[in-house]
Amino acid sequence: MKNNESSLTSLISAFGRAYHSKYDTPKIFDDFIAKDLISQKEFADIRENMIKGIQFFNQEIAKKFQDHPDEILKWITQVQLSPTPLARAAYCENVLFHEIVLGVKQYVILGAGLDTFCFRHPELHDKLDIFEVDYPATQDFKKKRLANANYQIPDNLHFVSMDFTKEFTVQNLVKERFMPDKKTFFSLLGVSCYLTKEENARLINELFTQVPSGSSIVFDYADDKLFEEKGMSDRVQNMVQMASASGETMKSCFTYDEIEKMLENSGLLIYEHLSPTDVNNQFFGDRSDYLSAFETIHYIHAVKK
Repeated sequence: MKNNESSLTSLISAFGRAYHSKYDTPKIFDDFIAKDLISQKEFADIRENMIKGIQFFNQEIAKKFQDHPDEILKWITQVQLSPTPLARAAYCENVLFHEIVLGVKQYVILGAGLDTFCFRHPELHDKLDIFEVDYPATQDFKKKRLANANYQIPDNLHFVSMDFTKEFTVQNLVKERFMPDKKTFFSLLGVSCYLTKEENARLINELFTQVPSGSSIVFDYADDKLFEEKGMSDRVQNMVQMASASGETMKSCFTYDEIEKMLENSGLLIYEHLSPTDVNNQFFGDRSDYLSAFETIHYIHAVKK
């Protein structure tokens, strides 16, 4: 794992989804398969590391719950780790199911990691081709985890190995049976802030050059307050600092006008935009735990004209 940071990131994300599925009520996004892709030792190790790291996240909480490690883990997971991955996945899949009704035949997941959509929805086997795009090492790691958990890779799931953050071409997808003339849905979650504005624009443009009108994308982006907003319990500042410390520096944030112009240049219109307040109202209402929408993170559904 030490030589494969992308798999470590995937594991921690899966940990957050697995924790939510097992312990949190009500569910924002129930990834009941995530636990199968993490070993008991990994789950225990991540749990222990998070609890030991509470002093970094919040010294007041560390003192308050010093004799209650499970409450510390709950606080860190619900405040820092889980809110954005859970809500953006829930939003993305809600949109996807609506788009399937409207004729989408292909789903391209950029930065798939340990995504489990295909295995949670076997009923779509004959209706939707799914393309998972990620680093070769991350995909090899995932295939081993699926095999260890006795999951068979279905015919409609295609792995496309590439570093799409550096160079993306539709031709790489075509080699894995992607059909550019079919209506397609793309997801780009947890990625845009790690690319420059120019790289984001280039990627969006390449994605939509060949696919037909009505194809669309859901992605999340950080607004122009990213590097000045501290957030609740400094969690936004913590997120930026942790990304930098892990060697994955956050490179871009956008105003709404900048996002709109970038999409317009690639022939896309914004169909829906959720601000952090909108996200909170839609996915975190009436909760009695620590979960709430992350400050500065917005969701977009954009459609090709």
